[in-house]
Amino acid sequence: MTHELKSIIQQYEKRRERAVLATVVALDGSSYRRPGVRMLIFENGDMVGAVSGGCVEKEVLYQAQSVFSSDMPKVMTYDGRYRLGCEGILYILLEPFAPDAAFLEHFWACIEARAAFQTTSYFQKEHSEAPNYRTVFHFGDTTWDISSPKEKQVEGLLSFHQEMDPCFRLLIIGAEHDAVQLCQYASLTGWEVTVVANPREEKTERDFPGIHKLIQMEPESFTYNLDDQTAVVIMTHSFVKDLQFVMALKEERGAYIGLLGPAKRREKLFGELLERCPDISESFLERLHGPAGIDIGAETPQEISISILAEILSTINRIKPQPLKHKEGKIHT
Repeated sequence: MTHELKSIIQQYEKRRERAVLATVVALDGSSYRRPGVRMLIFENGDMVGAVSGGCVEKEVLYQAQSVFSSDMPKVMTYDGRYRLGCEGILYILLEPFAPDAAFLEHFWACIEARAAFQTTSYFQKEHSEAPNYRTVFHFGDTTWDISSPKEKQVEGLLSFHQEMDPCFRLLIIGAEHDAVQLCQYASLTGWEVTVVANPREEKTERDFPGIHKLIQMEPESFTYNLDDQTAVVIMTHSFVKDLQFVMALKEERGAYIGLLGPAKRREKLFGELLERCPDISESFLERLHGPAGIDIGAETPQEISISILAEILSTINRIKPQPLKHKEGKIHT
């Protein structure tokens, strides 16, 4: 959810207008989204993000008007049992959103450093207003409010605590047409996408819709530190280059490492890899996903991108893909 908060703050910085932050802080039953999801409402009615699939937002906009009028935070409830098919009750904290320059500096420093941070929201689980309803952010040892609360005493209130991991990052090694599609689809998912291209290809960031960063580097000089929020897909369409990039990553873990191409090509690459790096760990080879993707009958670059993203999601969420109609119990785990 960090990427959604990142988008909210980006839009606030562009406009610098009065705004109300809506945060789902509790849920009874089931809902399209879970606690921790946020949206921002500007005074003219513009909205950034969503707290549901689209059915709750009009009510949130209506309820936010009293916050604009009084600057008093409130909790609204939305009972979907009688209006939706979700059979749940949402508790949504609405509060003035006016982060100062110091808050924004700390926030972007965390994002740039790929450091985790935390948020805590204080509220009561009922439709109500109170001056001490609020959300605080914890950047390391520093705590920041998103506005200037009229009352900071939180004794007797419920709290919703949320761990905010770094934005999920996808490293695409390769710059052909299919890499462009994968970049675009991953960015729509909210991931930060870095593309590694050969300097001789003369690529620019404009060639990759949604890109976060372009690295132009030969495989011989490539190094990259993978954290547990980073996935890699190697798709240069060159056997030699793919092998070189795999060798460069052999000491890394990451969340996912995928290889484009058929199983026969993967086995040949593994053979070359073992000849050149006989001490390579078996666990590294087991972590390589090749061919990358899950079998959904994908043919086009766009479909293959969906297949790869689906496998990455299933890997990081530790879920075996299956049709939801065959799943027993809750959709969300």
